[in-house]
Amino acid sequence: HTDTSMYTHTQNPMSNFWNTTSTSIIFLLTGVPGLEVFHIWISIPFCFLYITALSGNSLILFAIVTQPSLHKPMYYFLSMLSTTDLGLSISTLVTMMGIFWFDARQISFNACLSQMFFIKLFTVMESSVLLAMAFDRFVAISNPLRYATILTDSRIAQIGVAIVIRGTLMLTPMVALLKRLSFCHNHVIHHSYCFHPDVMKLSCTDTRINNAVGLTAMISTVGVDSIFILLSYILIIKTVLSIASPEERKKAFSTCISHIGAVVIFYFPLISLSFVHRFGKRAPAYVHTMIANTYLLIPPVMNPIIYSVKTKQIRRAVIKMIYSKDT
Repeated sequence: HTDTSMYTHTQNPMSNFWNTTSTSIIFLLTGVPGLEVFHIWISIPFCFLYITALSGNSLILFAIVTQPSLHKPMYYFLSMLSTTDLGLSISTLVTMMGIFWFDARQISFNACLSQMFFIKLFTVMESSVLLAMAFDRFVAISNPLRYATILTDSRIAQIGVAIVIRGTLMLTPMVALLKRLSFCHNHVIHHSYCFHPDVMKLSCTDTRINNAVGLTAMISTVGVDSIFILLSYILIIKTVLSIASPEERKKAFSTCISHIGAVVIFYFPLISLSFVHRFGKRAPAYVHTMIANTYLLIPPVMNPIIYSVKTKQIRRAVIKMIYSKDT
């Protein structure tokens, strides 16, 4: 039905424009190409990953909110990280499990844009939170006496609001510009969620402006954040090395271990996916899909585990909560 309506409007450019922005466009999402008969089995590990991500981040968030001992800047930033991880998981959960369980592949144009916006927004917000956490560690190590006066509750709240506003302002033009595109023939998206480059590839309109805006948005957010995180750690290492006592040095650096882990598991899958898209063109289609499906799930799954294992206070708070429920 959609293809027919598109064909009848191709004669009139304005009519075609309005048709592309209406709900008449239906995209078809893709599960794992070539392995459709195994979708139910493939859904089991993904279901486990979603449960781990949702329960782990909810538990950390609940621990920070309810335990007064965790009402400190470091844990406020960790609560922001858990919130973005929950958002990232929920953004892909419905479409991914819908495909695996019910073969529900159809998604409307507007629903696709909404999902794309939230996936990008939570990715950019996660990058921004990791930068804020790097700043937190830098202040704690280089200026411990002024730590509480620099990172006050109101300042942390301002940072949180700035992170949301920055992501929204940077990404709204990127998603809004997709409304001007026409989609004439192929409507199949090669992921189980709406991926910005994938949607642009389906357009039969010139997408150079979209490419430029998309690239600018990602460089000025995730790209800039990664440079500042690196600079923060150069300054942290410099400060740690100037500490005379080896014991103090070890203690100072151990407070950064969890954050370094979170940075690695956020940027490594992101870079891996870029490399696979660029250099892995000969790889089977299911390899691309599996990497794309897991890359958004790795940080939400791993962050709660890293912080629970490496941060004594979080571990104690979580155990205390579980123990109090049992009793």
